[in-house]
Amino acid sequence: MATFQAIASTFRAQHSAVSRGARSGGKRTTGFVLSALALSISAPAFAQDAEETKTDFEVYGFAQIDLIADIDGRMNPDWVDAFRPSRIATPEGQFGSDGETSFSVKQSRLGVKGSGEAGGNSWEAKLEIDFFGVKDDAGETAVRLRHAYGRWGPVLAGQTNSLFMDGDIFPNVVDYWGPNGMVFLRTPQLRVTFVDKNGFSAAVALEHALDDIDTGNIRIIDESLGSSIRGKDELPDFTAAIRYGGDWGHVRLSGILRQIGYETPGQPDLRPKGDETGWGVNATGSFNFGKTATIRAGVVYGEGIATYMNDGGMDLAPSALPVPVPPIFPPPPIQDFLVLEATPVPLLGVSAYVDFNWTSQLTSSVGYSIVDVDNTNFQTPDTFNKAQYASGNLLWSPIKRVLTGAELLWGERKNLDGTKGKDFRVQFTFKVSFSSKDIMGK
Repeated sequence: MATFQAIASTFRAQHSAVSRGARSGGKRTTGFVLSALALSISAPAFAQDAEETKTDFEVYGFAQIDLIADIDGRMNPDWVDAFRPSRIATPEGQFGSDGETSFSVKQSRLGVKGSGEAGGNSWEAKLEIDFFGVKDDAGETAVRLRHAYGRWGPVLAGQTNSLFMDGDIFPNVVDYWGPNGMVFLRTPQLRVTFVDKNGFSAAVALEHALDDIDTGNIRIIDESLGSSIRGKDELPDFTAAIRYGGDWGHVRLSGILRQIGYETPGQPDLRPKGDETGWGVNATGSFNFGKTATIRAGVVYGEGIATYMNDGGMDLAPSALPVPVPPIFPPPPIQDFLVLEATPVPLLGVSAYVDFNWTSQLTSSVGYSIVDVDNTNFQTPDTFNKAQYASGNLLWSPIKRVLTGAELLWGERKNLDGTKGKDFRVQFTFKVSFSSKDIMGK
């Protein structure tokens, strides 16, 4: 607080100094008055330069606590603070009996951002973190990088939302993870927006994302081999998107083309290695109905795109092709043998939500989402096949910086062998936001 006050005081002092100089002109010599007059004649040019170099800076974030209760079903303990249907217990009872309660502050967020004009182009930069541990920190309260990028004019470099993703269809929910059937990934990238005017924009990007390789039944045939196969990222992913929007909402179409590589490190050359082509198309949009309601929806389909999905699926998995043995004498002990090949796994994702603004303080969001995977014939019976996600909430914001409310969530996971698991959850949230602009002004 003291730091912000000091910065604000410095800004006010600089502003006062300029003001004092302008007001004292009548007491200066004639030469100074003539100089001031000359400056005033060229004021438009100076004003334009000042406008072009104007910068904006903000420290922002919020502190949030969630009270989460699984009433009917259980989630993987590492993901109890996020509603991910792919992590629901299958079979039921896998993670214990029904019913579990937790408190979480992992959604709390801190960020800094700046923007301005330089060299005839606009610029912006953002660094943002939250405390939701993933990967090795799954289940822990740990620092997680969300955004770290800079943009100057049409060029953006750093980590932010994938160009394949449409963040504008994420609904007004308080669950951390959100609908499973939408594309959602923040990834390091190099992006160029070559059109951005009159509500229309078009961009391309090179992005990096890790591959999710499922070795399937290879683990049963040869456990050592199944555990040795790794993804190989030899080329970046290529993404592109076009968007058109206005006061009515927006429509957007994006696509991805990627090479999904795999290899067996430290093994002889005869062990599996190679690459396959993945692709996807994502059609999304939002549509405003006055100030009362907004529909947010999207449909995504592709092969080998699970890495980019919000939840569920795998990029690459083995397929078994039976190959007849030529007739010989004496006959072999088996009539067929299997040839395995790597297959980009087809996936369909759908998300549809409606955000309601009942009053200036009361809002709701209701919707449904699904991920459906077309598994290969050499994946294990307990492999993820389909997941559904549905939620509804009522949120209250009594004042600008405070939000509280409750959300009901239901999810179901289905495995390749038909085994199902479900979870019914209620989440209560209390959040207080902050911004340095509250102290420093805009």
